[in-house]
Amino acid sequence: MSNAIKFTQTKGKIIITLKRVVDNVVLTIEDNGSGIAEKDVPHVFDHFYMADPARNRQQGGQGIGLAIVKAIVVAHGGSVSVDSELGVGTIFTVKLPLNN
Repeated sequence: MSNAIKFTQTKGKIIITLKRVVDNVVLTIEDNGSGIAEKDVPHVFDHFYMADPARNRQQGGQGIGLAIVKAIVVAHGGSVSVDSELGVGTIFTVKLPLNN
């Protein structure tokens, strides 16, 4: 959520969806913010990785938030993924099992 807020313009939109899909709960956070470059997408969950370190330092980023999210989700038997296009927006999807 904080990344969606941080990287979405003032009049942008953020959509949060929570639904049950079979035996899982699926949370999606979608924004029409600045997006993530294709070359950076595979690394967004790496510790201390920042696609644009100068911009993130100005906005308080350390490059650990998404790594922590992934660790927590995986520890609970789930998965987290990202789909993004630079200049268009980003969708993060968290899938957690209900019976775990």
